[in-house]
Amino acid sequence: MSATHQVLNQAPPLTGFSTADDPALLESLRREGAGWSEHQVRALGALAGSEEVQEWARTAEETPPRLRTHDRFGHRIDEVEFHPAWHRLMSVAVESGLHAAPWTDPRPGAHLFRAAQFYVWSQAEAGHGCPVSMTYAAVPALRAQPELAAVYEPLLAARTYDFGLRPPLDKAGLIAGMSMTEKQGGSDVRANTTEAVPAGDGTYLLTGHKWFTSAPMSDVFLVLAQTAEGLSCFLLPRVLPDGTRNGMHLQRLKDKLGNRSNASAEIEYEAAVAWPVGEPGHGVRTIVEMVNVTRLDCVIGSAAGMRAGLRQALHHTAHRQAFGAELIDQPLMRNVLADLAVESEAATLLAMRLATAVDRSQAGDESEAALRRLGLAVGKYWVCKRGSAHAAEALECLGGNGYVEESGMPRLYREAPLLSIWEGSGNVAALDVLRALAKEPTALDAFLAEVDAAAGTDHRLDAAVARVRAALPRLTDPDGAQLHARRLAEEMALVLQGSLLVRHSHPAVADAFCASRLGGDWGNAFGTLPAGTDLGPILDRALPKESV
Repeated sequence: MSATHQVLNQAPPLTGFSTADDPALLESLRREGAGWSEHQVRALGALAGSEEVQEWARTAEETPPRLRTHDRFGHRIDEVEFHPAWHRLMSVAVESGLHAAPWTDPRPGAHLFRAAQFYVWSQAEAGHGCPVSMTYAAVPALRAQPELAAVYEPLLAARTYDFGLRPPLDKAGLIAGMSMTEKQGGSDVRANTTEAVPAGDGTYLLTGHKWFTSAPMSDVFLVLAQTAEGLSCFLLPRVLPDGTRNGMHLQRLKDKLGNRSNASAEIEYEAAVAWPVGEPGHGVRTIVEMVNVTRLDCVIGSAAGMRAGLRQALHHTAHRQAFGAELIDQPLMRNVLADLAVESEAATLLAMRLATAVDRSQAGDESEAALRRLGLAVGKYWVCKRGSAHAAEALECLGGNGYVEESGMPRLYREAPLLSIWEGSGNVAALDVLRALAKEPTALDAFLAEVDAAAGTDHRLDAAVARVRAALPRLTDPDGAQLHARRLAEEMALVLQGSLLVRHSHPAVADAFCASRLGGDWGNAFGTLPAGTDLGPILDRALPKESV
């Protein structure tokens, strides 16, 4: 080999690791009553870090889905074709119960178990998480129509991935999608114009255009449409019980910044048959159940992306030398990596705490249901916003190597903004915080009780909680409250994360977070942790050395 082609000072391939090798994650399982699931989470994490699955992920993203509107004879087929790698990823996700399985699992901690699995598996490839999340979220919404839930819920929860255009009730397992957004309204779904007309047999016929439909290859969809009573929710199958295609026509697939392995479509409904879900005219109230659940997955997905980016940054800097030493040992780089690790752990702890609130609320704990309501709004606002900044800084740790597609970092970078936009961008989430505070006082009580569980343990956290309390009276003026909404949502998320870290994390991680995020001793960029921060324990905890 020519001496000019020797490969020196490059990190080896990052493979053969486990995405479950994560102290914050495993401690959450043990602490919150789902320790029984640890061996399964570890097994899925090891699979996610395998060379085989990494190849599936690369191929699925590099070979995006393709829309086939007609067959060669001119018949309308409205099918989306995927690379086999996509179907392999989906099969593992469904067989592992990442979709709707927790809703029929009586074990305590079933939703936390599912959240942990979603977290470790999403680090392999995030795009296919969309239909998985939609299916998970469809069940509580569908329960607004018990007779439909009795038929469809067992199939949605079944651990069989059964892809293909067939009548839903003839399949071994179902995937669900969501069809809400229209071009004239966006997040303002009350501006929707799709119409639903009674067919006389208990079904409705839907006609209209949807601007974004998640996972158009799904078997069934929850759809919003206008009725005489107002905006209503419906269950709409792609294939009717007699095997004929429903009036659901895919117009085009969206050409997106990221999330390329997954299909998102514009859809025309032409007298498409659908069954009502919930009370007519109360479609928003019905669909909110689905939105709240998918918001949880936005937080989990952002935390997963942070963890994946951190791992890449640690691996590269541990094997790359500059100026006579490994990058990971250079003081400024160590500060950047530790700062990324602190942000990642804060996101992970919050995601798992919110999943625990789902478990407890399902068991009848009203305080946990209230905490889940407000915690999801503040978590969706802040954690998902931090995901983009975290991905950018992690990519920069690899320098030019990170800017190259082969590194995988651009995929993380492109994916991050989706989770901040999906299910309500920043303004929508911040306004939802105001709505919860105004209409559900028990949510604020539950939130303050949670953060006060750490009262007296860190003076910076105590001061930050006091600032949140002081800001609440400003919310009495509706117009003025909007001007404070983003700042309040951010501060509430930070004190909630700080409380969790102080109680449950390594003291060095909690101290770094409180000093920088709550104490004000921090710059505007990652890598500005205050002088004297104990970086060693933070980096040791971030990823065990055998994973680096």
